[in-house]
Amino acid sequence: MTLSLLLSCTLALFVLINPVHKILVLSSLQKQFNDKQLQYLSLKSTLTAGVILILFLLLGELIFTYVFRIELYAFQITCGAVLAFNGLSGLQNGVLLKIDKHIALHDLSAVPIAIPMIAGPATITAAVTFPAHFGKLTTIIAILIALAVNLVCMLYAKRIGGILTKYNFMNALIRITGLIVATIGVQMICNGIGNFIHTIHLS
Repeated sequence: MTLSLLLSCTLALFVLINPVHKILVLSSLQKQFNDKQLQYLSLKSTLTAGVILILFLLLGELIFTYVFRIELYAFQITCGAVLAFNGLSGLQNGVLLKIDKHIALHDLSAVPIAIPMIAGPATITAAVTFPAHFGKLTTIIAILIALAVNLVCMLYAKRIGGILTKYNFMNALIRITGLIVATIGVQMICNGIGNFIHTIHLS
């Protein structure tokens, strides 16, 4: 493991986790939950997402190949399509997440905050595929670092969101984030198609 590899892997995961997205979502939940509840939500969702990502990193290929009998490229294409749809929704409607007013806090921390907002299609795919390039230990450490930085952003979401709202940046950032998420989704689809074509040539 080298510092450059760790830095590259961490930055890639950090972009995929997208802390700005979490800041915007948690800021929108301030009317429904108090500060302690939002802190609990941030901590529990981060822990849940971390367990899921490490699990997929260690057992991802086994789960795909022997349990569900699907190829990784099919997972990439499907998840990329979902991500692109969600991103376009945020870009067009200016809303990244719609929450039921009656949803329980512990349910919200699991779905949709932990899954798919933190451990989503892009990050799960990265957790499965990155070890081949960066190494298993490097990827695990990078996941932990990226999640820790994302957690700090979530814990300070109220303060950051207040600044963004004060200067009228919130709506613009939501739409920009939606564009980035949609772009990541399209890139995942292209990667999946590329892997599919490569697999056909090898067979």
